[in-house]
Amino acid sequence: MTKLRQYFNRHNLLWVGVIIAFLILLTIPAFLWMKKTNLERAQRHKSLLSPVIMVPGSSATINRFDELIEDLNKKNPRPHSVLKVQVATDGKITYHGSISRGDNEPIIVIGFSNNHDGYANIQKQARWLDNAFYEISQSYKFNNFKAFGHSNGGLIWTYWLEHYYSDYKSEIKMKRLMTLGSPYNFSESNINRRTTMLSDFIKYRKNLPSDLTVYSLSGGRNYTSDGIVPEASVEAAKYIFQNRVKHFTQMTVTGSDAQHSDLPQNKQVEEVIKQYLLDKKTDKKLAGIKHKQKNRKENEHEE
Repeated sequence: MTKLRQYFNRHNLLWVGVIIAFLILLTIPAFLWMKKTNLERAQRHKSLLSPVIMVPGSSATINRFDELIEDLNKKNPRPHSVLKVQVATDGKITYHGSISRGDNEPIIVIGFSNNHDGYANIQKQARWLDNAFYEISQSYKFNNFKAFGHSNGGLIWTYWLEHYYSDYKSEIKMKRLMTLGSPYNFSESNINRRTTMLSDFIKYRKNLPSDLTVYSLSGGRNYTSDGIVPEASVEAAKYIFQNRVKHFTQMTVTGSDAQHSDLPQNKQVEEVIKQYLLDKKTDKKLAGIKHKQKNRKENEHEE
């Protein structure tokens, strides 16, 4: 009887040992994952990188902002390095250029193989933007950024903010968004005839970050449009952002190069980008630009 009891005790101890070893093996991957995650969070928290991420409009490529970037870098003692990211319809990402060591405010341009117009495509492009954003945020570990979108690029950013940004906002802050000639009601000039896209933007505006600063720029080729996009369609942005984000400002750019396709090369737009979007500030007076609506909180200072 004693031998039998000893046998069962040894047998039970063996199984206890096997179970303990198994549990230890299970915890090792979790421990390593937690250690890696904490290291990445520490790196992101300490990062000084604050990129400007640009998205072009329909039919435009990742080279759309070349002239704009060249002008921004002129007489700049610390020129912005440029990384271009192309996203294919299958989600494959191709990189062109690089971010220079020591450049804390690089420019990243994200474009799409399918760069066609239409609300359905804008929704797809926002998903592809998210694919690219995830990859670059993992690679470069930045904790904040500024966004710029020309034409449909502004619509893509807005859709991304309402449907994807929540996955990142605890660790990565969008400091400022600047849209340029973005047709929030497409070609409709009557705000009472809202497109499905505008209605959806208004419906999901509750998902917009309340600490965001937004600038909406329109071109003033004439009193009603920039030659392509109705001014009322650009102004429809106020129904999305106003009284939802921290600051919302609308501006109209006039004079030469105020036509829709010329806006990214417009010298006044360049000055607005330098003064309001980039981290480097100037005290220049911006001639030829009408501030159509001031910030929601008049006495607050932008970060």
